[in-house]
Amino acid sequence: MTLDTFPGLTSPRLKIRRFDDADVSAFLAYRNDAEVARFQSWNCCSEEEARQFIEEMKTLPCGEPGKGLQLAIEMTDTSALIGDCYLEVDSREPRQAEIGFTLARPYQKQGFATEAIAAVVGYAFQELDMHRIVGRADCRNIASAALMERLGMRREGYHLQSYWFKGEWTDEYLYAILKDEWLKKNRGAT
Repeated sequence: MTLDTFPGLTSPRLKIRRFDDADVSAFLAYRNDAEVARFQSWNCCSEEEARQFIEEMKTLPCGEPGKGLQLAIEMTDTSALIGDCYLEVDSREPRQAEIGFTLARPYQKQGFATEAIAAVVGYAFQELDMHRIVGRADCRNIASAALMERLGMRREGYHLQSYWFKGEWTDEYLYAILKDEWLKKNRGAT
């Protein structure tokens, strides 16, 4: 598989795909929800920023070291955009990657983020041949930490006041899982 190729992924209820122009309205709605943005690096998004972001994500290579690719999370039954997930291959160690995710508030607490990230992690290990995948969460973001634990990721670090975030020093958890751990946990899963 070449870096430019991203086949799209499916799970029982979701489709993980590249963004397209029709996503602008839904993308703006969740990106401008203060509760959704609480633990994210952004606060809000203009329509122009959304259009530029979507245009960039449509063609950004998948798996290129140092380039983070955000992918749309779509409901299979309604085709509604419900959020996005992130995959960035490490620029210094190209067999390691980081994941991230954002979900619109009406779709939270229903297992959609876990389902989407499980598909992305499986893809990264099986198709991109990653060795290790990490995820980070603000320590106050209990839902994100719980999601990574459900995926079988282990908490490897607690970073005390490790970064300045939205006007305050913030603590962060670091989670990780190795390819062989993922494959063992998901043996027999499709």
